[in-house]
Amino acid sequence: MIYGANGYTGRLIAHAARQRGLAPILAGRDGAAIRALAGELDAQFRVFDLSAAQEISRHLHDVALVLHCAGPFSKTAAPMLDACLARKVHYLDITGEIDVFATCHRAHDAAHAAGVVVLPGAGFDVVPTDCLAAMLKEKLPDASSLVLAFEAGGGPSPGTAATSVEGLGRGGRARIDGEVRDVPLAWKSRTFMRDGQIRTAMTIPWGDVYTAFVSTGIPNIETYMAVSPKTIARLRWLRYIRPLLALGPAQRIMQRRVLAGTPGPSAERREKTDCHVWGEVRNADGVEQRMELRTPNGYDLTTSAALGIVAHLLPQRDRLRGGYYTPSQLMGAAYVLSLPGVESIE
Repeated sequence: MIYGANGYTGRLIAHAARQRGLAPILAGRDGAAIRALAGELDAQFRVFDLSAAQEISRHLHDVALVLHCAGPFSKTAAPMLDACLARKVHYLDITGEIDVFATCHRAHDAAHAAGVVVLPGAGFDVVPTDCLAAMLKEKLPDASSLVLAFEAGGGPSPGTAATSVEGLGRGGRARIDGEVRDVPLAWKSRTFMRDGQIRTAMTIPWGDVYTAFVSTGIPNIETYMAVSPKTIARLRWLRYIRPLLALGPAQRIMQRRVLAGTPGPSAERREKTDCHVWGEVRNADGVEQRMELRTPNGYDLTTSAALGIVAHLLPQRDRLRGGYYTPSQLMGAAYVLSLPGVESIE
C-alpha cells in the first residue's frame, strides 16, 4: 500500500511502481484524488484517514507492506506505525523528521516481537546520507565526529515546504557527545567545494542527527544544507522570534502560504537538476576521511530508493528479522551506489 499516494511524492512513487510491474493499493484521505489516480493507473484504492486506529487496521487486513508518504509525519507516522505493528505489516516512510525517527526507534522491541520491519527515511531523507555515513565509518572505524551536507536542486514539494515551516518553530539540533541537543537556527555555517566552486552551508536538523548515530555509533554529528549567505543571515535573525513561530496561529498562516505557493518541481525541472552530498569523519587524533556523492534530483532518488527497499522486502516478508532499521542497516552501506544516477566522486 502507498498511503498518501495523491501527494506530490506519493504520486511519483505510484507511477513508478506501476511502471515496474508492481500493483500497489493506492490510499489516502482525499477520496476524489485517490479515485482519480487509481483510475489513471488502473490500481486498487482505499480511502481512509488516520484518526481512528480500528479504521486504519481494517484497511490493512490484506496488506504486506505500507509505504507511508503522507506528511507531516510528526502527525501521521505514529497512528500508521501502530496499525502496522498490530497487523504485522512492514512499515516504510519517507520522513526526514528527527522526532519521527525517534518514535519509530522506540518501537524496535514491539517490531521485533511482531516480525515487522520498521524503516523510516526510505527516500532522499535519509538514504544517501545514511549510506555515506556508514561507508565513512568503514573507512575510519574509530571516528568520533561526522559531518554530512547536501545541496538539493529543483525546489521543495508542498509537503516538504510545510514540514520546513514546522521546523522553524522547533529550532536546530545536533548530536553532541551521543545526545541529540537543541541548538539555534543556522547554528553553524561553513563552506564546501563542488566542482571547484565554493558552496556556503548552514546546519539544519536533518534526520541523520538521529539515524547516523544508530547506523555508526559516531557520537558527534552535524548536518548541513547548502544555501546562500542571505538565507543564513535570515535564519539567524529568526532566532529572535522563534518562540512566536512555534505558536499555532503562526504555523497555520505560514503553512497555508507555503502550500499555496509551492506546487513542487515539474518533471522538466527534476530532470535538469541534481543533488550533491558531502561526508566527512574525523577521529580523536585528527585523522580524516571524506566522500562525496552526486545523485539525481531528490524526488527521483526518493522514488528509486523507496521502491528498491520495497522490492527487497516483499519477496522475503516472512524471513526477515523484525525491528527498527536504518537504510544502511537493512540494505548495506553501498545501497545508494546501486541506485540509478548515483555516483561516488573521488
